[in-house]
Amino acid sequence: MEVLNFADRILSTSGIVKEVGNSGFTEFIIRTEREIVRSLKRKYPDKKFYPASKKVFCYNMKKITLEAILNSLQSLEYEIHVQENIRVKARKALNRMLEISGS
Repeated sequence: MEVLNFADRILSTSGIVKEVGNSGFTEFIIRTEREIVRSLKRKYPDKKFYPASKKVFCYNMKKITLEAILNSLQSLEYEIHVQENIRVKARKALNRMLEISGS
C-alpha cells in the first residue's frame, strides 16, 4: 500500500508547519525531506517529531544555496518566464511578505 493511504494529512511544507503550530498534539510522524523535521524541532521545541525515514533526502532542494541565489541575482544568468496570472499572484504574495517583514 502507498504511504498516502496511512497519512492523516497530506500537506505542503508551509501546511505542515501551520498544522503543527495549530495542533494540540505534541508528537508527529513526518514523512518529508529531513531538513523540514530539523526545522520543526527548532520552531516547536516543546513538540516531538519522528521522521518516517532517515533516508528521505531531496537532491534538488540541496542545489538551491544562498551562494547559488546570490550568483544568479548578480549575473542575471537565469531568466524565468511565467504566465501573467501566476506572476500577478506571486507578486502579491511577495509584496505581502515584504510588508510583514517591514522591508
